Amino acid sequence: MPGENLLYLQVADALRRQIVEGELAAGARLPSRAQLAEQFHVSENVVRRAIDVLMAEGLIETRTGARPTVRPRPQLRRLTRSWYREQRGGSPFRADMRAQGHEADWTCRSTTTTAPAGIAERLRVEPGAPVMRSDYVFTSDGEPVMISTSYEPLELTRDTPVMLPERGPHAGRGVRDRMAVIGQRIVTAAEVVTARPVTQDETTALNASAGTIVMVIQRTYWTEERPVETADIVVPVDRYELLYLIPVEGE
Repeated sequence: MPGENLLYLQVADALRRQIVEGELAAGARLPSRAQLAEQFHVSENVVRRAIDVLMAEGLIETRTGARPTVRPRPQLRRLTRSWYREQRGGSPFRADMRAQGHEADWTCRSTTTTAPAGIAERLRVEPGAPVMRSDYVFTSDGEPVMISTSYEPLELTRDTPVMLPERGPHAGRGVRDRMAVIGQRIVTAAEVVTARPVTQDETTALNASAGTIVMVIQRTYWTEERPVETADIVVPVDRYELLYLIPVEGE
């Protein structure tokens, strides 16, 4: 019945709150289904559906013959978003992790392809225009924490020293520094932040559970004339918090 469909979400909300606030600590076993049904004045079927929600979100885990237990939560890391930090040179991600006492690294696979419609609109090129696509997996202390898919117009970078972002004399440097090599002076970066459930491919890349919520940072770098790079950065909400530093200019 319709009321029962809402009840399991209410039970899941209550248990989630206990986990997030530490009332149910990592490694703690949940009460039995019968105990939870009595506690929340619902049927055991409602409890089962609530537990399924929390399992899909990666908050609890189960073993055959044992009650569900609260999963240890990953250490929360901070990702700083600031145009001034982008101007330091090198990798902002590596600088962030180093400042928090973590070792950062990443892998990258770059391929030439054509721009899908959405990417073409963000880069202000024709759909199907040639682009360099780069797929990144970022790690902190050896664990995957973030992935990114970036696109750069090949009309700008083809046959230049920065055509491949992670190869050549300028590998590993930030987008601003790389683009400056070919005369493209980046003056601004725009970001749109949304949230959604993780996709199946992302669960593998991030070693995440199905149902995990991720933030998606849609970032685009601009010169005075045009966008020169755009990327979708996928960040699990249980591993990162975003800090935006916004300069306030005086008169």
